[in-house]
Amino acid sequence: MKKRLLSILLACAMVVGLTACGGGATTENAAPEAATEESAEATSESGDTPLVVGYAPFSSKFSPFFAETVYDQDTQEVTQVSLLENDRQGGMIYKGIEGETINYNGTDYTYYGIADLTVTENEDGTVYYDFKLRDDVKFSDGEALTADDVIFSMYVYADPTYDGSTSLYALPIEGMEAYRSGMETRYNLILADGNGGYTANDFYTEEQYNDFWAAFDKAGEAFAQEIVDYCVAAGYAADSADVATAAAAWGYADLAAEATAADFFDAIVAAKGYDLTDEGINYETAGTSITTFLTENFTDDSLVAGVQTGESAPSITGIQKVDDYNVRVVLTEVDATAIYQFSFFVAPLHYYGSDELFDVANNSFGFPKGDLSLVRAKTTQPMGAGPYKFVKFENGVINFEANENYFLGAPKTKYMNFLETQEQDKLNGAITGTVDITDPAFNKDVVAAIQKANGGETSGSVITVSTVDNRGYGYIGMNAEVMSVGGVKDSDASKNLRKAFGTIFSVYRDVAIDSYYGELATVINYPISNTSWAAPQPTDEGYKLAFSTDVNGNDIFTSDMDAEAKYDAAQAAALGFFEAAGYTVADGKVTAAPEGAALEYELLIPGDGAGDHPSFMICTLAKEALSEIGINLIVTDLTNSSDLWTALEAGTCAMWCAAWQTTVDPDMFQIYHPEGGSNYQYDIDDDELSQLIMDARATTDQAFRKLMYKECLDIIIDWAVEIPVYQRQNAIIFSTERVNMETVTPDITTFYPWWSEIQNIELN
Repeated sequence: MKKRLLSILLACAMVVGLTACGGGATTENAAPEAATEESAEATSESGDTPLVVGYAPFSSKFSPFFAETVYDQDTQEVTQVSLLENDRQGGMIYKGIEGETINYNGTDYTYYGIADLTVTENEDGTVYYDFKLRDDVKFSDGEALTADDVIFSMYVYADPTYDGSTSLYALPIEGMEAYRSGMETRYNLILADGNGGYTANDFYTEEQYNDFWAAFDKAGEAFAQEIVDYCVAAGYAADSADVATAAAAWGYADLAAEATAADFFDAIVAAKGYDLTDEGINYETAGTSITTFLTENFTDDSLVAGVQTGESAPSITGIQKVDDYNVRVVLTEVDATAIYQFSFFVAPLHYYGSDELFDVANNSFGFPKGDLSLVRAKTTQPMGAGPYKFVKFENGVINFEANENYFLGAPKTKYMNFLETQEQDKLNGAITGTVDITDPAFNKDVVAAIQKANGGETSGSVITVSTVDNRGYGYIGMNAEVMSVGGVKDSDASKNLRKAFGTIFSVYRDVAIDSYYGELATVINYPISNTSWAAPQPTDEGYKLAFSTDVNGNDIFTSDMDAEAKYDAAQAAALGFFEAAGYTVADGKVTAAPEGAALEYELLIPGDGAGDHPSFMICTLAKEALSEIGINLIVTDLTNSSDLWTALEAGTCAMWCAAWQTTVDPDMFQIYHPEGGSNYQYDIDDDELSQLIMDARATTDQAFRKLMYKECLDIIIDWAVEIPVYQRQNAIIFSTERVNMETVTPDITTFYPWWSEIQNIELN
């Protein structure tokens, strides 16, 4: 729920977590040498002053396998290495050993990683992913990183009891399903049996049963209380005891005034059952998964262990050790998303598992299958082969020390601290000297404060600002079923009805977004984040402004039009679309609606009842323009954003404003395919679009995928179920006085953050 709520409210806080980050790039084409004694000595001579980075609070889950929060995951970015790295545009690097040179923003950058990848599509439909590792990569304790560490990590991610965030197990890896079948955790078995009293069985005892349900109650109360605390922080409830108000804001309006967090959780269970997935109880999470709360409350650790319930393969046949520095993974079919899943962190077998339990020939992979206790035991104290070593976390500070064994060379700044910093203190900390790098919520007030500190400049002698596009984007949505003529959502008449509204909304995007964000956001013309490699660019063939042609396909606007002329032209074009949809138009006004359509539609916008939303001005200006031509647009400004999701899930919402968060891979199945989990919002069902989506999944040719996604985007625009509105920016700020800006990662992007070349950063 939090994720949904945040995307609607469009919180401007920087989102910096990304599983695969660039492992290092240079403008030189020479391959990097392994870390040397000379580089380590240079580091030690650079001084003991730490680089201080201002962060949000951590949850202490620093494991590469089990880190959950964005900020905990960032700890992994500086302590671990990924099997594959990515470039500044999110593209994966296939030749990490020798380096792969890619132009960005007019500069050639060469990217390095720990592995080369060769992909072979076979005639029988299988696909080989052959990974060749560098032979000079070491973990921070000096142990070599080999194929054993890669295979160990894969088996942790693939274990039937693994409950972390990496989904390697979802890939069509040969033998994966057979390996994961026939085993289940004790707590899942108990959960499936329900809370109706213990019944004797072969899988768990009465004591384990009772321990589980006691832990379940404690976990549920903590889970619900986190929601309450979030609502208090967001201003939806008075205090932590105001459970009923918070529950109502979360979509549970029937609790008694004196309700407790336990009562709130009971209501969630009543609605979702004992389903712990993202479709069940965890759908309501305010940050921490119900599974995490649950496992933290077990007194009997055997509850998280796997129990053999049926036949199961002893190994994954598609994960093959070729030799000490080569691994082959066999997929049963082409899966375009696989390349991104293989960007996982490679953790040391000898630290997180057991060398004695690793014997590929005898189906032993560093830990007992179904028992990740060895791995979980190191959750708070990570170790890896990244640029920094994790030292300790105490009193809100994570202490790191340069890893002299880092394969790209030891960091030039020996010490680094991640400091828990309140949002309101981040900017002031950078100005006054308590932090060197941080990520304040980026808005006009913050920009004004930065300019004041810099004597009028956004980047100056005190603060340097680096902005990147946010991975998500804002949009106005329409439900095809509700916004239809005669209930036929894919008819030309229905599309024309939606295009009429889309044309009016679109013409006001520039003025509204400039008013709300200024230079902190730009208008976009396709329903995809500009950060994606699949996003059409103005220089691409076939690029068009969204909703800029009339019902006959002619351009609505000309280059010499001023704003008022464009507004008039959009009104005229909208009338043409309404008439084509079957509406009666006379004397420049709509006078009657066809059967199965209306003269009045409602738009829901979560502006806190105060119009505080980037698209609010668009909606109010569109309301006025539509009124002038005989259409009544009701703009409902919601104080409770959950009402929007209730309406969407009920299929009754005609139009709404929200924002999508996007992934590195632009796969469109979830939203635009009829079988996708979020398709209900738009209710789009187009055979050509569906086939293109599936075809794009079935090839690894990125250039070809981009062409197919452009066709998909054109179809989505033609359906007029989504009006793309804005691409906002996030910011990282640096203390110009203390950080040598010439050493900071150049051309920072969403997919290539400031720490991508952290080994080069120096303090003044």
